[in-house]
Amino acid sequence: MFIRQPAFSRNGSFLKGALHCHTTRSDGVGDPGDVIRMHYEHGYDFMALTDHNIFNRINYADVPMTILSGLERNMELPGFTVDRPHCVHIVGLGDPADTNGPAQDEVIPQYGRFEDPSSAQGMIDEMHRWGLKTFYCHPEWSCTTYQEYRCLQGNFGVELWNSGCVLENDLDTDNGHYWDEALDEGRQVWGVAVDDGHAMDQHCHGWVMVRAENTPSDILQALDEGAFYASCGPEIHDFYVEDNMAYIDCSEAVSVCFHSLRSPLRKTAGEHITHADCGIPAGLRYIRAVVTDAAGRRAWTNPIFLR
Repeated sequence: MFIRQPAFSRNGSFLKGALHCHTTRSDGVGDPGDVIRMHYEHGYDFMALTDHNIFNRINYADVPMTILSGLERNMELPGFTVDRPHCVHIVGLGDPADTNGPAQDEVIPQYGRFEDPSSAQGMIDEMHRWGLKTFYCHPEWSCTTYQEYRCLQGNFGVELWNSGCVLENDLDTDNGHYWDEALDEGRQVWGVAVDDGHAMDQHCHGWVMVRAENTPSDILQALDEGAFYASCGPEIHDFYVEDNMAYIDCSEAVSVCFHSLRSPLRKTAGEHITHADCGIPAGLRYIRAVVTDAAGRRAWTNPIFLR
């Protein structure tokens, strides 16, 4: 058996992308043009401005940047108590050339307040009718467990890292524990790293590296296929399974950890690690890996499904 994770077999180059950003169009500090220029200066190839409840399709800056259309929506839930979540936030991303969705600067009404997270399915379905790809935002900050939001269908991803939540609350630093529950159920949901930047110093800490041609349509297709990895710094060069072994090649790291919910897997630790491998116990549904560099920054592969 040989399986290479799609990020390392798909056509195209690796493109650095920001999927969750805020500006003065909603509650962000930075002017839209300044936010885009900042990402360009940090080597980004594409990004989406996902301001709250207001749609964007355009590039506000005088720099080459592929723009995905998008916005962030939320549904309120009963406030903080011992056993109740606080809210559901969903980001939607699309192709600016697709006229099916909202117009530029169109304000989308607040979805409202409901008693149960399952009510957010209507919000997600509406975004899908607009042609958007959706992902679940900052589950820790939202005070939702996987068991509470597992009812929601159709999201291509979940945030593993959210810079704003990390810097302000020390939350959403690695949501792999939520992710593993979904993967073990056989759900093909992918892990993303984002900034959710509101203050300017929250931008450019977490991103995705997508294997695609630099067009909105191909980037969106690659995101849907899981042909990317998430990172706060380390690079991943290859990830594959062959003959019941998993292999990864990466930039210099101090640890590589392999993960699957139903078995404790091998950790490789040391200095200047650029390759690691791990035997795969019989019966695992999937395997994924996390790379950590000397500065403590991580990168996450998307999973390889084994059955």
